[in-house]
Amino acid sequence: MDTTLSDKTYVVTGTTSGIGLAAAEILVRRGASVIGVCRSPERGQQAEYRLRSINPSAQVTILTANLAAQPEVCRLALQVSETLSAWNKPALDGLANVAGTFTYWMALTSEGFETQWAVNHLAPFVLTNQLLPLLQAAPQGRVVTVSSGSHYGARIHWDDPQLRRHYNGLSAYGHTKLANVLFTLELNRRLGMDSTVRAFAADPGLVKTDIGLKGTPTLVRRVWEWRRAGGISPEESACGIVFLLTNQGIQGSTEIYWQHEHPKRASRQAMDAASAGRLWALSAQMCAINTIGA
Repeated sequence: MDTTLSDKTYVVTGTTSGIGLAAAEILVRRGASVIGVCRSPERGQQAEYRLRSINPSAQVTILTANLAAQPEVCRLALQVSETLSAWNKPALDGLANVAGTFTYWMALTSEGFETQWAVNHLAPFVLTNQLLPLLQAAPQGRVVTVSSGSHYGARIHWDDPQLRRHYNGLSAYGHTKLANVLFTLELNRRLGMDSTVRAFAADPGLVKTDIGLKGTPTLVRRVWEWRRAGGISPEESACGIVFLLTNQGIQGSTEIYWQHEHPKRASRQAMDAASAGRLWALSAQMCAINTIGA
């Protein structure tokens, strides 16, 4: 068994299925300690059993949290810190923000945020900021946030960033994936090139997952089934995520957006520094948290 990551610890959200579970499996197989995150306790137990069966000697735990609720995201960050202390781990080597959702119909969280905006963007924003001190304590800390090719053609409507006045599920999804890249761009700017932490946005490619099948009209579901039939497996996509989390050679890279272990050109809107700074300030206001730098 490849144990090249036996001294490393990673947090991976969305670990009960798809890319998140596949990424966790690769990390555990390579000897890493993994803290997974999911919403369902039952599915979390199943995932933990599966990961432990791959490498019985690896440290594995699955924490549960509803990432649509910011108090739960903050609680999750505290539980991660407590888990690291229990494992006698002084630092966190990487955070993979993989969990995501798609809602065809408009749905609001208990705090009044559009659900895709809350889960796909605000949750990674809060969790990353809360875990940043632990990431900074690692020799090479990494933040990998899963974006999507859906960010191409999207732009942030600053007077209605959640599209609550004119909601369209697909457009809202593209907004959040654009936000993922802008968040990564601004995080790196605030950290600076001398930081031990580096952030990347990952394009997973077209993957055979069920994200577009839940709660969608029959026609949309059929189109998604047709599209995903030509996609790659979650395991193949996860290799790119793990590469960004673990490869030492890219620590000094200035590339932001990657797909399958290679840099890829993001949209012009995604690389706009002014928009990245504006989104950061808006997100910090929405979440009412203190963040790194200015």
